[in-house]
Parts: sequence; structure tokens; C-alpha cells
Amino acid sequence: MQFKQSLLLTLISTSAAQNASSLTDALGSENSTLSSLNTLLQQNPQFLQSIGNAQNVTFLAPNNDALNAIMNNTNSSSPNSSSPISSPADIDALLRYHVLNGTYYASNIDNTSQFIPTRLTNTSYTNVTGGQRVECISDGNNNVTFISALRQNVSAVTNNINFTGGTIYIVDGILSVPQNVTDTLSNANLTACVGALAATNQTQNLTDGRNVTIFAPNNDAFNAVGNVLANQTTDQLSNILGYHVVNGTLAYSTDLQNGTLRAANGQDLNISVINNETFVNSARLTVPDILYSNGVIHVIDQVLNPNNTSAAPDTSATSATPAYTGASSGTGGIPFTSGVTSPTTTYPAATSAGGQTAEGIAVPIKTGAVGAAALFGGAAMLANF
Repeated sequence: MQFKQSLLLTLISTSAAQNASSLTDALGSENSTLSSLNTLLQQNPQFLQSIGNAQNVTFLAPNNDALNAIMNNTNSSSPNSSSPISSPADIDALLRYHVLNGTYYASNIDNTSQFIPTRLTNTSYTNVTGGQRVECISDGNNNVTFISALRQNVSAVTNNINFTGGTIYIVDGILSVPQNVTDTLSNANLTACVGALAATNQTQNLTDGRNVTIFAPNNDAFNAVGNVLANQTTDQLSNILGYHVVNGTLAYSTDLQNGTLRAANGQDLNISVINNETFVNSARLTVPDILYSNGVIHVIDQVLNPNNTSAAPDTSATSATPAYTGASSGTGGIPFTSGVTSPTTTYPAATSAGGQTAEGIAVPIKTGAVGAAALFGGAAMLANF
């Protein structure tokens, strides 16, 4: 009996695969919604062939409204920097970031985030094992959201159009490829962290590293210990910053469980999950899962103290208490921010909400990191639509 059932399932699966459309046919059947994307794909035949021949993938297909909404975005930038997009490689990287490894149906996605590897593996754009990630989450009613750089998110408007290699979601925005550590921290308004890394010549380590997790104190946290930081030598400050970095481990929020992580300076970080809140030593995690080119950044509300590793969470506190005895704000404003450019756009990653749960996800920003005009080669190309 079991053999017959197994044989029947095999025959059904084989028949479905034989009857499924190719990727181009499946996208073409939705041309009224995806004509702009179809034109773009025809202009990038190498990518189209690669993904068309792929098996067990999920393609996130931006609809016409998503592309049209950003055609005139003159601030478009390339996937790995804040510089304007300028090469076929940039376009290829962006498209590959819309291809998830694995077939993900809406019915199998719930309100616990998944961090799904993509086909973006080019080391000029990412240094994450298995491909740069996209966060995926649902509200439990098949309303699926995909979250990319700076916690910008897009929503699925049509779920699971099947093709021979997997399934397609039509989405209402363009994903933003995670950028380098400096651009990511700056755009998340973590400017004190940017300045501190530059002051200790540690930026390059986080730019070159692979599978890096960073616990980044917000500007208020740096300001709260300004007098202490002002008296640190460069080596001491480097040790403090090293206590905020975990090398070789991608620790997304779903991986942060009660236990320890070994920091780059050789000391342990104590991770606690209490009443659905996550703490690193005594610091509360306020914005989770800001993807960057080499890993992930979590925002915390304190500067960690490598000389006070036993600092424990105070879940009843309404404001953060510094882990440094005698700490107070300095006299020169927020430390390390002199000369660091503040962001001109407020991204979800720069808010304290940040989208830690399905209900708390920030309103999607549809502009993304790369404008449609740049993708299609400029205004002259747009005239063809």
C-alpha cells in the first residue's frame, strides 16, 4: 500500500513538472504586470539563461508599479556602494539577489523570520557563505514580506506562480542589495560607530571579513559614555570595539539564544532572551538584522565593556544604564561623529522599531537602492516601455 502511494505521488510530481511552464513563459503569462521586468530580463540574457536553467529556486519578480515608482530616482546607487550603478555586473548582482535558493511557498512561511540565501555570491558584492541573505516573514495569513538592506521591505502581491525550476512571487518593490559596513552604519544613523571604527583603523577588517556579526551601539549609547571613551588609548578603544564583533559566525536574530558568542577580542558575549527581548550582556537589542555585505548588524542600546563581562540585563529599566562605572556624556557632543556625514533619508533600520515582529515591520520603502532608470540603462531605454 505504501509503495502504491509513493508511486502515485511520484507520478503526480512528474506530471506537474512536465506541465509546468519555463521561467520565461511563466513571467510572460503575467506580462500585463511584469512587462518592464520582462524587458529587463531580455536585455540580460546570460542571467536569464542561468536562472531559467536553475532548479529549486524562488524568484522575486518586481511588478511594473514597483519599477515605475523609481524610474526617476536620481539617487540610485550600485549594489555594493553609494556610487551610482554603472555596469552590467551591478545589474546582474541586483537580479541575482532576487533569486532565493530553495522553493518557498507562502503556506510554509510563518511569523518567524527566515534568512534565505540567494544567488548573489559574487565576492565583489558580498562575503557571506552560501550567498547574501534575504529575510522572509509572513503574518500567518499568506501575506509574505521580504526584507533587504537597511530593513527595507517589499510585499508579495501574487504568491507562487510555479515554473519548472521552482516558484515566483510578484512583489511590489525592488530589493536593496546590502552595502558595505560604512554605508550601512551611516544610513542606519549609527554615525558614532562609523567614526569609532575609522579612528581605530578597524573599518577595513569589517569590510574584508566573512560571515561577520556586529553589535553596534546607537549614538545615544556612545554619548552616554562619552567621558570614558575620551580617556581611552587607541589600543583600548580597539579592544572595546572588538568586543562588539563576532567573526566567522552569522548570528541572525533567530540564532541569538541563551548562551555565549566569542567576540573578536577573544572574550565571550553573554546572550540572554527574556520575555521575547534579546540582550547582549546588559545591552538590549533594539534593531535586529540589518544586513550588510559581509554579514549582519544588530543595534544595541549600550556600549559593551570588556572589563565588565558579567553585566546582566535589567528588564525593568526604562532606559539603558551604562556598563562603565562613572560614565556620563562628554562635553563635545556625540563622540566620533565629527566629520561623519549624517543620513539624509530615514530608513527603517534607523528607527527603534526596526520590524522585530511581523506586526512591527516598518512601512515599506519602495525606492530601494537602485533606481529603475539606472537598471534599464537610462531614460532613452525607458522610452521603449
